Amino acid sequence: MSEVFDADGPEQIEQLFDLQLDAGLHHGAQLAVYREGDLVLDLAGGVTGPDGEPTTPDRKHVLFSCTKPYAGACVHLLAEEGALDYDDAVREHWPAFAEPGTAKADVTVRHVLSHQGGFPHGPFDEEPARWIDWDAAVAAMEEIELSFEPGETAAYHALNYGFVVGELVRRASGTPIDEFARERVFEPLGMDDTHVGIPEDEPDGVATLVGFEAFDRCREPDVGLGTVDNDAAAALFNQESFHRAVIPAASGTGTARDMARFYACLAAGGELDGTRLLDSETVERATAVQAQVERDGTLGVPRRYAMGFERAGTPWDKYGTLSPDAVFGHGGLGSIVGWADPEADLAMAYVTNGIRDEYEHATRVNAMADAVRTVFA
Repeated sequence: MSEVFDADGPEQIEQLFDLQLDAGLHHGAQLAVYREGDLVLDLAGGVTGPDGEPTTPDRKHVLFSCTKPYAGACVHLLAEEGALDYDDAVREHWPAFAEPGTAKADVTVRHVLSHQGGFPHGPFDEEPARWIDWDAAVAAMEEIELSFEPGETAAYHALNYGFVVGELVRRASGTPIDEFARERVFEPLGMDDTHVGIPEDEPDGVATLVGFEAFDRCREPDVGLGTVDNDAAAALFNQESFHRAVIPAASGTGTARDMARFYACLAAGGELDGTRLLDSETVERATAVQAQVERDGTLGVPRRYAMGFERAGTPWDKYGTLSPDAVFGHGGLGSIVGWADPEADLAMAYVTNGIRDEYEHATRVNAMADAVRTVFA
């Protein structure tokens, strides 16, 4: 092992990147880093699946919950323009979402973005064949019942976050969220390989996911989503229908290069290479802590939620053991992480096609984040 890390600077990161591939933690991966607005590292290695082609920097991967910040950015654009307010009740824009006078009628845009809406679970979670039907998703959100009072606590809304955010964007803007994200977020920033639902006129070409078995351990940790079967999740999201579906909490596809560019823009206050995505004040509001819990009602771990993002500052973060509390970002089902450090003007995205147990995943991405921070921060 001592012979592996025998380089200085960015080459140290490349050696760790190659080591994780050689160890079989995933078949393929991409790593991109921005420093002070410049792309300083753009790696791709391994293969696109067990029998796949070599991975390239522009190969699309399923992003899982790393899609959530992209959907959140659409809401922040609308808030900036006055089309909605964070403290608006959802039903002001979507009357069928809740009956007047009910607890659900008190759910606000802020609650949804920070996982405080009170509806983390519902029957729709168990019907994956219907997730690709937008009308069915909207109806399910209108019918869903609350598990707790809005704002009472935070519990990760793994799927429902995206369906509610997506319908809010459609109603407030008149444009479906996949089109809105493309026109207002991805195209302006030059994120050419990122979609929330790949258009029908574009080839699929998404890297194949592999669900790895859980590592041996002395006991079950009793944290995380719990019901996730890595093989089943991989099989589900390897389907082309899911790559093309609009599931704004989970079905985004893209690259590490694009994701790092998105976070580099936010790390710099909302502007990159002369393109202004959001005002700096909006970025500050979007990334400010809204809820801090010792035990998230879904994940069972400490969490600090902003609006559409997770903030560093708990032992269960995946932004590196050296990350300051100001770091914000998001992870995606045991395979991906992206983050921004506004204090260091640093952004990183690590995208893999291997779904690992969350403990194993945290180990690999934290090691990579620490290596990046050591070299570039």
